Amino acid sequence: MIRRLFILLILLGACAAATLRPGSALAHAALVTTLPADGAVMARAPAQFTLSFSEPVSPLVLRLIGPDGAAKTLERFSLGDRTLTIEAPADLAEGSHVLSWRVISEDGHPVGGSVVFSVGRPSERPPEASSQRNLPVTLALWLGRVGLYLGLALGIGGVAFSAWVGPLPASAGKPLRLFLLLGLAALPLALGAQGLDALAAPASDVLRPEIWRAGIGSSFGRTAAIASLALLAGLMSLARTGGAGRALAIAALLGAGLALAASGHASAASPQWLMRPAVFLHGLAMTAWAGALLPLALALREAGGADALTRFSRRVPLVLVILLASGVALAIVQVEQPGALLTSAYGLVLTAKLALVAALLGLAAFNRYRLTAPAREGAEPARRRLRRVIGVEIVVVLAILATAALWRFTPPPRALAVAVAAAAPASVHIHSDKAMAEISIMPGRAGPSSVSISLLDGDFGPLTAKEVRLSLANRSAGIEPVERPALRQPDGNWLVEGLTVPIAGHWSVEIEILVSDFEMIRLNDTVEIKP
Repeated sequence: MIRRLFILLILLGACAAATLRPGSALAHAALVTTLPADGAVMARAPAQFTLSFSEPVSPLVLRLIGPDGAAKTLERFSLGDRTLTIEAPADLAEGSHVLSWRVISEDGHPVGGSVVFSVGRPSERPPEASSQRNLPVTLALWLGRVGLYLGLALGIGGVAFSAWVGPLPASAGKPLRLFLLLGLAALPLALGAQGLDALAAPASDVLRPEIWRAGIGSSFGRTAAIASLALLAGLMSLARTGGAGRALAIAALLGAGLALAASGHASAASPQWLMRPAVFLHGLAMTAWAGALLPLALALREAGGADALTRFSRRVPLVLVILLASGVALAIVQVEQPGALLTSAYGLVLTAKLALVAALLGLAAFNRYRLTAPAREGAEPARRRLRRVIGVEIVVVLAILATAALWRFTPPPRALAVAVAAAAPASVHIHSDKAMAEISIMPGRAGPSSVSISLLDGDFGPLTAKEVRLSLANRSAGIEPVERPALRQPDGNWLVEGLTVPIAGHWSVEIEILVSDFEMIRLNDTVEIKP
């Protein structure tokens, strides 16, 4: 059985390597807006850079690559909720620069990107931020998660058999101990890969202290700490008998649920009062059900196997109800729209997992209604068939765990929808007899913003202006007009940067258009800024 599981694990690893793009940033947080904007040409060097994200983040690596290709690490920054403000070097040269950033989101998943801007004029050959496909780190991340899940589900779930089904068969000690040790061995692999991925470092840097600090400092570090205690409690329970052993098994089972709820996409989602308990209960039920399969199969080889089978059959329906109810709640929040099951990477992983769970439930139903009664009566052929089907169930459990580990690389549709909504600009069209203006305030919510202004004359023809000035006011909140000049862009539009909209609400917007020395056109309206 162990050999078959190992072969299946290798095959699933090959599939994961073929379907994932290791160099891509598929994390939960998404960049909403930047100042300077990507591609902006500025008359003078900025005093600071601003990156706004769809959710709170923490910076990992910030670099500025100059026109000569030299990179500087930016270490002076301030963090305010979803906005990262970075102090710019004082000696920015003329030409194109690349601001390369890498941050980590609340769920422990890193994301990175680059913003190109120019001072004075663009360089003939803009500098490039290095990008690197890191297949070894990607596979290490996946294998570390799979090894940890095996330790939690088949190791801790196996020892928990003694707490809710009955005494462990004598032959179960060795395989359960191996699964628990596998989980403990997988933790350093998962933590090291987490740190490498967080800092976008190659596998050869795994011994650097900052790699391990990054891995331990992420939310996955909490999962690793709780999981290690739970796995150790599981090992200790195997060495104890009676009430002490069962108490340690229960503690290990609770620790497995807490470890899974401490990090990940679902645990970081809203509403937190629902999602974290749902992840905890889902992990608890999955561990109890999946982990009971191996001890049950081994118990059927012994004289007391019928009693264990009876207790398992009577108690497992409640476990399945908890598993399915919590799973449905998690899926509804994460996917939102049923169509996303087939149109998003996260949805495809979930669809594959649901298909495997359906197969597992089918096998369980076949066992319960066709094989359980004869096996209880002690018929050896029936017991042998039941053990074989349970062996197939364990293989399906491995496939489910390996599939679930792929979620480390896929943002849920809910997070993508939040990012799109956060990035949507606040727009207003103002039309008069002499002029029209299409005004877009990006990202359309309170905080650092940039404003794009497109001008036309009253007959929808091009309008040439000498100067454009923007004014924003929210007098109901006691905020007097904030005025900023707009800069003409190469495409003919006008851009205002370095603007901060302090609060949400309805803002009065006014555009002053200097057409000539003798003609000024004013357009005004209101625009809604979201929180």
